[in-house]
Order: sequence, then C-alpha cells, then structure tokens
Amino acid sequence: MRKKYTRIKICGLTNLNDTLVAVHSGADAVGFIFAPSRRRIDPENAQYIIQKLPPFVSVVGVFMNQSLDEVKEIMDLTGVEVVQLHGGESPEFCEKIPKRIIKRIPIHQGDAQENLIERMKPYTVSAFILDPGAGDGQTFDWEIAKSIEQPIILAGGLTTENVKQAVHIVQPDGVDVSSGVEIRPGDKDPRKIKQFIQEVR
Repeated sequence: MRKKYTRIKICGLTNLNDTLVAVHSGADAVGFIFAPSRRRIDPENAQYIIQKLPPFVSVVGVFMNQSLDEVKEIMDLTGVEVVQLHGGESPEFCEKIPKRIIKRIPIHQGDAQENLIERMKPYTVSAFILDPGAGDGQTFDWEIAKSIEQPIILAGGLTTENVKQAVHIVQPDGVDVSSGVEIRPGDKDPRKIKQFIQEVR
C-alpha cells in the first residue's frame, strides 16, 4: 500500500522570522493562535506576517470558544484560509463559518477509538485534530487513532524524537506541532523545525 503523504503544520507562530523558517523548511501550513494562550498573536501582527508569505502555504487561524463575530472579524482582517476550532464549538457554529474547518476532538484518559468516532459524528468539517491538551504537550495512545476513515491531524506532545513513530502508527493526514519545536512559548528553534519536518518526510 502506498504510504500516505502526511502534511505538516507548525503552529503557535508569533513572528515573521520563525514563520519563514517553517515555510522554507518545508511546512505545508502555518498556524496563528488568536485564542487566549502564551502563544497568542495580535491579528494585526498576523496580518503583516501573512502578507509576507510565499504562495502555496496554507494559513490556519486557531480559535477557542470565541464568538462567531470575533472569528469572522479576525478571518477578514488577517486573510487566514483555514479555521481551527479548539474548544467546545457546536456543529451548528462550524456550519456558519465560510472557510474550511479543522475541529479539535479532545482525547480523554481511557478513550477507545469508538469514543473518538462518536465525538466526530455530529460534525461536517474538512478534518479533525486529535489533541489531548490545549498546547501543553500531552501525548496519547496513538493506537486508538489508527485506521479512522475521517481526515485526521495528529497533535499533542509531538517532538523530533517521537513524530516518526507517531506517523508510522497512525498514518495521519497531518501532524501539528508547537511546543515540540520551541525554545520558549512563542519562540521557535529553527533546528528543531527542520529536524521535525525531516523526521516526518
């Protein structure tokens, strides 16, 4: 069977230099967090960075339990192309956003694959991101994510040391990393970004 191409998103970017390092190292997508976070970026700053990006890079905006008006306002200002919803947003909320949606599915201790699939069922979105935490670097048992038919993005505690194994087990459509390639929250390590992408590829 042909190996699935796993796309890579570098998330929690806060400055132009780190963003360009991610892009030029081969990242398929870059992520900007507009929800309360140690990695939150002002929409105006994100707009400036996004305008400097080369073509063919997906730009993702991350939101969490924010109002529809706020999400749309930031989308319009910055030009983000994909909206990642990381909170308890309803299927109806997702349907009101005129962009591709990535919806986070939380992972709880003791979950089986059936639990994840049940949480996905109400949603019609472009992809689901499986993440046990909210940017705090928690991992989970990747075996429960194997062979899920929906488009899956793997997140949570991925690093240069473990991402190759995670991709081998799950064969996800994408992987999403933030803290695993950082020097400190919001500041990325160029060497870790390059190594992370090499490990996935």
